Order: sequence, then structure tokens, then C-alpha cells
Amino acid sequence: MRERLAERLRLYVVTDRGLSRGRSEEEVVRAAVAGGATAIQLRGKDWSGRDLVAVGRKLRAITREAGVLFFVNDRVDVALAVEADGVHLGQEDLPLPDARRIMGPEPLIGITVQDEHQAREAEAGGADYLGTSAVFPTTTKVSGVPPLGLEVLEAIARAVRIPVVAIGGIGPHNAAEAVRRGAAGVAVVSAVVAAEDVTRAARELRAAVDAALAGRG
Repeated sequence: MRERLAERLRLYVVTDRGLSRGRSEEEVVRAAVAGGATAIQLRGKDWSGRDLVAVGRKLRAITREAGVLFFVNDRVDVALAVEADGVHLGQEDLPLPDARRIMGPEPLIGITVQDEHQAREAEAGGADYLGTSAVFPTTTKVSGVPPLGLEVLEAIARAVRIPVVAIGGIGPHNAAEAVRRGAAGVAVVSAVVAAEDVTRAARELRAAVDAALAGRG
């Protein structure tokens, strides 16, 4: 599963029921995968564990059939219950060593980082990939926290050897710039989930990422 991981993180779509225009997670994920999404994350911060598992099992079936990575946000227990490929943890979530001990060696673990120090610490602790705090201004990440900017993104990417996924305010207009600064791919919420045509939105983002990676050599 870790082979060519960077390639499998090119377009990482995070679900958000509040932005999906009334569409189900399954509908959004099927459309995103059809447009070229390479990884899906189930996020439902205010959901019950029961609801997360119920939806997670449906998304696991879709992503498994498509050969797309599937992650659960925050919840190690749910990730294990639905046989996800891994879990994504923030700085305030279960510590990485504990998550690894509970999950075992096979599942992937991603960690959100805000700077080079956190990036190096996560890599040393065994993280498989990193997600950033918001790179650009966004309404779907923590309010009141200033965006990292491209220089910090580049510094994080240079500090580690594991893949870095940029998130926060990313769309077709700036996805390429994030990749040129060292990101292996981009993670998006509203740019795909809230789009009128989810498949088209995913396809445009994937094309921007692929072109930037090809130009990076």
C-alpha cells in the first residue's frame, strides 16, 4: 500500500455533508472518483460513531472497487471498523505512537502539521504522509488561524521525505502552485464537494495537479 504513495495522494477529497448540496456522501464520492480523485477522507466531526461506521462502510466499498485510498478523519476506531486504508490525525488527536500501536503496522497514518518542526517530528514518529494546515485562506478549516502561505508549505516539503498534501483554499487556480512548491498533491473540500458538477470539478483539479507534477520533472 505504501508503494507509489505520493502518486496515490494527487487529489485527496474530504467529505463534508454541510457543503454537499443535499447529496449523499456516496453520491459525492462516486462522482469525485469518476473525475480522478485518488484518495477520499470521511470527515464528520459531530457524527456519532455509529453513523460514521455506517457511511464509512459504503465509502469503503466504493473506494475499494475503484482502487482509491480511503481514510477516516480523527477516529482510529472507525477506521479499523470499516477497514479503511488509514486514518488522518490532527495535532490534538490521538498521539501518533498510540495510533500506530492500536492500528498495527499496515494502515496508513497521516498527520496535519503547521511547520517544519512538526513535520520532522511526525516523520520521525512513523507518519506515512503529512497534510498541512490551511495554505490559503479558507472557510472550511479552523477560523482565526492565519494561512501558512506557500513559503511555509515549501519549507515543510523540503524538511521531510514523506509525501506532503496541501490543503486549504485550494482550487484549479492555485493547485499547480502548491505542487510546484513541493506538495505531492492537494486536498480539497468545498472545491469538489460543493461544486455543482462534482466530477467536472475533480477532473479540473486533477488535470492541474498532473500538469504541475509533469512540469516538476
